[in-house]
Amino acid sequence: MFDLDLWREIFQSINMNRTRSLLSGFTVAFAILLFAILFGIANGLQNTFQEAFGTDANNSIIIYPGRTTKANKGMQVGRRIQFKNEDREFIKEKYGDKVQFITSKVNKSVNASFKGEKNSYQLRGVYPEYMFIENNVVKEGRYINQNDLTNKTKVVVIGKKVEDELFFKETAIGKYINLSGIQYKVVGVFTDDEGDSEESIIYMPITTIQRVYGNNDLVDLIHLTYNPEMNSTEALALGVSIEKSLKEKFDVARSDQRAIRIRNMAQGTQQVDMMTTSLSIIILVIGFGTLIAGIVGISNIMIFIVKERTKEIGIRKALGASPRSIVSIILLESIIITAIAGYVGLLVGVGVLELATPVLKDYFIKDPGVSNSLVAGATITLIVAGAIAGYLPAKRASQIKPIVALRND
Repeated sequence: MFDLDLWREIFQSINMNRTRSLLSGFTVAFAILLFAILFGIANGLQNTFQEAFGTDANNSIIIYPGRTTKANKGMQVGRRIQFKNEDREFIKEKYGDKVQFITSKVNKSVNASFKGEKNSYQLRGVYPEYMFIENNVVKEGRYINQNDLTNKTKVVVIGKKVEDELFFKETAIGKYINLSGIQYKVVGVFTDDEGDSEESIIYMPITTIQRVYGNNDLVDLIHLTYNPEMNSTEALALGVSIEKSLKEKFDVARSDQRAIRIRNMAQGTQQVDMMTTSLSIIILVIGFGTLIAGIVGISNIMIFIVKERTKEIGIRKALGASPRSIVSIILLESIIITAIAGYVGLLVGVGVLELATPVLKDYFIKDPGVSNSLVAGATITLIVAGAIAGYLPAKRASQIKPIVALRND
């Protein structure tokens, strides 16, 4: 039941002992302030890493063909390696479950137009699996499907920026777009978190682009993602094995580094994982160290406060106050001060991060911030620590005789 007199007494006590209350609150506020800033910076660094990798699958391997730099098995230096459709099937069959998604890719530059609006874009011939490798999100319509591949249909999926530039506010779905003199039906519009550069691309079934532009089965490169259950070491070994297999297939010398090149994201992922893990450990140690320092500080202050109020407690007992009411007053006062100070520390910490965001961006710390639940948890920890630290001496002080308490200096 709400006791108005009790709360009035608590706030009168806080008001009468402003210096003591401010010192108690400052300890908590400073701990929460540091806690919020440290975790905000850590989150900013993680955001920077995520932005560097974009939203593309971070378990991808890209295989590029090149030219030989070493003679092998009677073949001359400078021989061009050309991938075909069969090479995708070769990898898919040889490595089975180790490969999650795989596509060949053909790239072209085209001039696109619709009702007098024109622009140049990159056209990519791909398999339907590419949607998951690139992490495209279909905004309207659909993506390329197996039926498109089989029938070599003249359909395209365009990025949102292409739709905005050529179709304005008109929906592109079902319309025909002219790509370097050939009409294609737009069946889908996609978005990509990496922004305008990725949304300025037009996708087409790889079988269609091969038929229209050369009538052959040649591909520019092969892009796959490995089984996400594989660790970095296994993924790196897979990349090496694929490179070795393709070199054998194309009679390329093992030591030739230019004929077939592998870009394995596992290497970067491994390095980033090590960096973020190390960073997280450092931040956790510093953050919890700060929190523990705050707990020790508020505990010492509570013990001091209770000792300082021993004579006051004796007077209250002499006037008939029960031990329970005395403990309640001290604990509620502690909780109020800690909660208000924790909230102030959170506001100041968030404010500092907001003000420092433009400067921190120059140091590769993007959008620093901290979740309210994390800071609320830290504040509750301090409140509980302060309550426990204050309860024991308050309980002891409430049990001593009034005459003894009044003699306390």
